[in-house]
Amino acid sequence: MVREHWVQMSEGRTRPLLELLVKVSREVATALDLRTVLQRLLFAAIQYVGGERGSIIVMDDFGRPVDATIVYGRQFHDHTTQQLRETMERGLAGWVVQNRKPALVPDTSKDERWLRRADDSVEKSGAKSAICVPLMARERMVGVLTLVHPVPNTFNGEHLELMQAIADQASIAVLNARLYTETQRTARVMSALAEGAAAINTSLAMQDVLRRILNQTMQALQVETVALALIDNNNGQLVFQAAAGHNYGSIPGNRIPEGKGLAGTVIREKQGMVVPAVQQDPRYSEIDRLNGVEMRALAIAPIQAQGKIIGVLEAINPTNGSFDPDALVVMTGLGSLAGTTIQNAELFEQLQKAHQHYRELFEDSVDTILITDFNGRILEANRRAVSLSGYSVEQLHTLTIDQLHEVNWTLIGERFEVLRRDNGCNYEAGLHRMDSGIIPVEVYVRRVEFEDADSIQWIMRDITVRKELDALRDDMTSMIFHDLRSPLGNIVSSLEMMSTLLPNDDMLTSMLNIARNSTARIQRLVNSLLDINRLEAGQPIVDQNSIDPIALIRESLRDVEPSAAARQQTLVNHATSVLPLIWVDVDMIYRVFVNLLENSIKFTPVGGRIEIGAQTTSDGAYVKFYVRDTGPGISPADQERIFEKFTRLRGRNRPGGLGVGLAFCRLAVHGHGGEIHVESEMEKGTTFWLTLPVAKKQATGQLKRQTGRLTFKPDQKQN
Repeated sequence: MVREHWVQMSEGRTRPLLELLVKVSREVATALDLRTVLQRLLFAAIQYVGGERGSIIVMDDFGRPVDATIVYGRQFHDHTTQQLRETMERGLAGWVVQNRKPALVPDTSKDERWLRRADDSVEKSGAKSAICVPLMARERMVGVLTLVHPVPNTFNGEHLELMQAIADQASIAVLNARLYTETQRTARVMSALAEGAAAINTSLAMQDVLRRILNQTMQALQVETVALALIDNNNGQLVFQAAAGHNYGSIPGNRIPEGKGLAGTVIREKQGMVVPAVQQDPRYSEIDRLNGVEMRALAIAPIQAQGKIIGVLEAINPTNGSFDPDALVVMTGLGSLAGTTIQNAELFEQLQKAHQHYRELFEDSVDTILITDFNGRILEANRRAVSLSGYSVEQLHTLTIDQLHEVNWTLIGERFEVLRRDNGCNYEAGLHRMDSGIIPVEVYVRRVEFEDADSIQWIMRDITVRKELDALRDDMTSMIFHDLRSPLGNIVSSLEMMSTLLPNDDMLTSMLNIARNSTARIQRLVNSLLDINRLEAGQPIVDQNSIDPIALIRESLRDVEPSAAARQQTLVNHATSVLPLIWVDVDMIYRVFVNLLENSIKFTPVGGRIEIGAQTTSDGAYVKFYVRDTGPGISPADQERIFEKFTRLRGRNRPGGLGVGLAFCRLAVHGHGGEIHVESEMEKGTTFWLTLPVAKKQATGQLKRQTGRLTFKPDQKQN
């Protein structure tokens, strides 16, 4: 817009001026490209106002320089970001921006607002004359226009006013061109990023992902070489993983120490950088060099994933000589895309490895593994399932799980309701082979997720060998019952007869007692084995009587006292108060107490202490007993296992045995309706607790020894 005082000038001057402004307006308004508009405006200003050279600096809405054009005569000159920054901070253009008014400098050597450079010296161009005016559009400053004449005092007030009139007329065109350029730049950036995202995310294979990232970066920025480095989590170093372009083969494997070089600065400051002249940048060092690549210009952007920097992306040497203004924006966007895609590729690789590992475990398992849906249809089977069942994989896929083995529907529930509640279970069953044979298996079944669907996993372990061993043990136990009891009874009878016939000699009596005690232990073992078989078969305990628990404990202690004395151990009886009678099989419970006491004596070190005690439970229905020792203790993992038949704890200095004593104790106590459990802490001893029912009718009686066994004659026997 032409200022009002220009309208008031004489018609002789106004008409040519208006024609000039119309011509300038037409020249700059016919183009939308910012560089073209700036060039035309500069040439028009030099032509109509005068001068040897000129410049236009364009600013964004925040007053920051975003572009510039410099003309010397008819030649355009490059500029650097540093030059623009110095001009805006300390030069004449900066003064115009800060004061928002034009400036006339008749002699640059005498005006402090002029930023003197090397070519302003007397030996070169010397003093000059300059005009600088703001470009204002819609009350916003969009740029600064400067003209320079090589002769001081050439420009005057009329030149300044003409310059301002041209600037006012062209400012809207400059603003529109800047906005258009920004829109085009944004579109290019978005297009480049969209194309990059589409290309990069088409694969999850790591090497393919890296190759696509490099190709998209090279295509978007038009550079000679691109390289990608990731942070080594072990030492923080940047390791170049891949490269493309000129001499790319020598780049992978190069390392940059943590925090060093330009790449280290990018990671530390978490933002990219563009270095237009690498060799002139003081931050550049040998650390940044890549083998076989001569760096002229460099752009580096961080690769980020979930807010964390995992590496850097480098673009080297633009083919047109310099990076576009939007290069860093594109690089940063590609770095973010690359980070997400690389992380996804890493997760995919981990998933693939985990899946492969699972398949190897699944296929190589020594147990049969089957996967079914909740209709029981077999979906997957491993090699062991094929070999054990005799069916092929295809044949197994046509079967349901209940056709392959005897499903325990009581445990699993109709239509697998128990498994639907995420409860697993195990049981023994028979697996039906294709040849009609049946193999005993132990089945463990639980709910799993298979191929994104709720499924059931069946693990079947062949227990044929265990069943054969169990049968062998049963046969051996039966042999012990039938082949040992009769001769053992004869030995006991003979020892009793010998005790009446032998002379009263201390040595002979001692030897006879040793023989009696040993045969009594054998008898207890044989009877315990017999009771285990009966109780496991579900036979009830029928020979029950009322007995005083105090007397029963006292008799048990008397029988184990020689063993404790031999190990210099102390036996302490805390069961001294009056307790109600208990309703039990006297001989069986006597053997329970002896087993628990002998077990404590066996595991307690020499000089240790064993205690036994009893008390009535709070409801008065049971008497609760305990046997406590100062032995090495039992680990939590073994505290349930010790009650299993033929189980022996392993470890240094562990005594041997058949492993039936505690199994008998549990079966006997449970058979009486009581409970038994163990409490133990390593190196602090063990306590066995058991409960036995109180007799419903009180009775009194006495204990006596007959042929190594307890016999109780109650005054009043319960029915």
